[in-house]
Amino acid sequence: MTQRPGPRPLSDEALSDLLGKQRFGTLATVKRSGHPHLTTMVYSWDPDARIVRFSTTADRIKVVHLRHDPRAALHVQGGDVWSFAVAEGEAEASGITAVPGDAVGRELLGMIPESARPEDEDAFLEELVAERRMVIRLKVDRLYGTALDIDGEGPEVASGCPCR
Repeated sequence: MTQRPGPRPLSDEALSDLLGKQRFGTLATVKRSGHPHLTTMVYSWDPDARIVRFSTTADRIKVVHLRHDPRAALHVQGGDVWSFAVAEGEAEASGITAVPGDAVGRELLGMIPESARPEDEDAFLEELVAERRMVIRLKVDRLYGTALDIDGEGPEVASGCPCR
């Protein structure tokens, strides 16, 4: 039997790069029962500050969870099904943007890539206030993840089965 390669841990730099290349991930918060609550989120990664930012509205259950227990994690898929990064830490929820152009509104605007910025920023900032938008900031204290280097495209790889 041929020995297949095992997962390879990714370096902190590779994990940070992976987080920076993706825009969607799965945010895990902790329910009062202790079970995880998972939700797909658009995010913005600041590698220098080691903060992941999410835009959300004040009425979302994840905000309630984070106010009760700030522990959270973001899972991000790599370039294939065998690679991923996880950013763990404690999260905080900002206040709600209340006045168009306030600090929270500007932070939300800053999360949007330059190429996707709205043409009418004033209207966008007003919309954020109307939607009761806020920022979740995940302060990352641990990054981990792996990649699996598979050279061949045998039937187990093509089918997605990690058969060993």
